[in-house]
Amino acid sequence: MSLLALIKPKGPSGFGYGSTAEDVTAGLNLTGKTILITGCNSGLGFETARVLALRGARIIGAARNQAKADQACRSFGGGALGVACELSDPASVRACVAALKAKNFELDAIVCNAGIMALPRLEQAHGFELQFFTNHVGHFMLVTGLLDTLATDGRVVMLSSRAHTGAPAAGIEFDNLAGTKGYTPWAAYGQSKLANLLFAKELARKFGGTARTANAVHPGVIFDTNLTRNMAIPRPLAAVVFGAANLLVLKSIPQGAATQCYVAASPAAKSLSGAYFANCNLAKPRADAEDAALAAKLWTVSEQIVAGLS
Repeated sequence: MSLLALIKPKGPSGFGYGSTAEDVTAGLNLTGKTILITGCNSGLGFETARVLALRGARIIGAARNQAKADQACRSFGGGALGVACELSDPASVRACVAALKAKNFELDAIVCNAGIMALPRLEQAHGFELQFFTNHVGHFMLVTGLLDTLATDGRVVMLSSRAHTGAPAAGIEFDNLAGTKGYTPWAAYGQSKLANLLFAKELARKFGGTARTANAVHPGVIFDTNLTRNMAIPRPLAAVVFGAANLLVLKSIPQGAATQCYVAASPAAKSLSGAYFANCNLAKPRADAEDAALAAKLWTVSEQIVAGLS
């Protein structure tokens, strides 16, 4: 446990920086619930799936290929089902949606956990910067494709990040979604995470008048996940540097998975929608994350992108 987790007080929810996924779900009985989690095969996604399965939920675990999804789901038990969903490949996302619809699942929650971070060089998918396409467009396709299967009180949880504050000043650079007019790893990552947050906000607006909810979460800063594989620092050196940092500020994977588990499953969060959470409590994002016009424009542009994909 980090020093910060020891000294930082818990919030109004009764949980805080040092809470783990098991802490925030203690006493919950999720038997009969079906929860889809992307990026289930490692890191926060694996821990989220493990803990929600521990509480009785049936897990549908999505990973980049079927082998990874199946391997992870064997660990969760309870009839967990692995599905392939490569978020940067529209055909894979569509196949995932079709497969789940064919099984007539009713989803109680969709946890959009998977993502890529800080690619050192500009990479593209279908003409768009890869982090924006994978983290936002892929999940946009998945969630909107599965809305017919979402329970009447279903929850959508978008894994955003405090890194959304590092998005460009314009928020979403609609004239540079390809990244060719300028690219920096962290600004592009921040833009994708701001897009996740704006998507949750607009989806919550569209859910208005129903018991469905959509929220975004910041998991905290966690080093020991596959998300950091593109960081330039060599892994052995990183283990030393971040090992020392962990004593001060970094979260463990169980702590990092806590907020998305809380928002996906806690009765205390069932009526909260269009919000941004950190440390299992309501938090304040940067100002333009609350811009309804920006969120609506992103939705429209995202629909146009998806419609143009082969």
